[in-house]
Amino acid sequence: MRTISSELITEAVKELCIKANKTLPDDVISAITAAKESEPWESASGVLQLLCDNISLALDQDLPICQDTGVTCVYVDIGQDVHIEGDLEKAINDGVMQGYEEGFLRKSVVADPLRRVNTETNTPAFINVHIVSGEAFIITVMPKGFGSENMSRLSMLKPSDGVDGVCNFVLETVRLAGPNPCPPIVIGVGIGGTFDTVAALAKRALMRPIGQQHPDKFYAGLEAKLLNDVNALGIGPQGFGGKTTALSLAIESAATHVAGLPVAVNINCHVTRRATAAL
Repeated sequence: MRTISSELITEAVKELCIKANKTLPDDVISAITAAKESEPWESASGVLQLLCDNISLALDQDLPICQDTGVTCVYVDIGQDVHIEGDLEKAINDGVMQGYEEGFLRKSVVADPLRRVNTETNTPAFINVHIVSGEAFIITVMPKGFGSENMSRLSMLKPSDGVDGVCNFVLETVRLAGPNPCPPIVIGVGIGGTFDTVAALAKRALMRPIGQQHPDKFYAGLEAKLLNDVNALGIGPQGFGGKTTALSLAIESAATHVAGLPVAVNINCHVTRRATAAL
């Protein structure tokens, strides 16, 4: 049995909040750079160059990559042989509070969806805990802006809709989103499960590094087809046209009921932020 203190978790979350908001993962930077170099449309290429410049400026000047520093989604994989000394939820929220304060990050969370009073701490965090074997403790912070979150959708399809129904829903979602989520976008698709779990699958899919295929060849092929079809829409970077509407599309699937085919699409802007630490 391994013991991890709540203070260690708080410190890790604080640092991850700051890092995630100011430094994009290498795979995302590489994807944007590659898109710029391969984009034949001058306006689209120019926009992609501006995005690359923005990434560099944020790093050089120690500033957030985007002014919308998002709600804080936190994913925790906890080994069943790990004991948390203290309150895990409080430790994570304390880390978010400290990170957003010390990092001078915009606080965007309101305590109630209708009365709209800002908590002024960017808490509560939205926490997902997954129990795994052994003594691992891996924590990922994924700030999620709402320009893209607002473009996300969920549908309870019929089993008879099949693969075509899923593909049509994904393409319809991207088409309706248009330039609003600041393309080039990263797309997470969830298929299966229940009403609530399919949305969680779609968001977790955003955590997969760009370029990493689904381990199942069937879904890897579907990812490639959908990404190609999305880019054929011609929305392009920031809606100026071109061949790069999306940088990546990842699918996560789960078992479901014989009478159901849930599908969810979680869209992220080109600022697909995530930072991970193993304690």
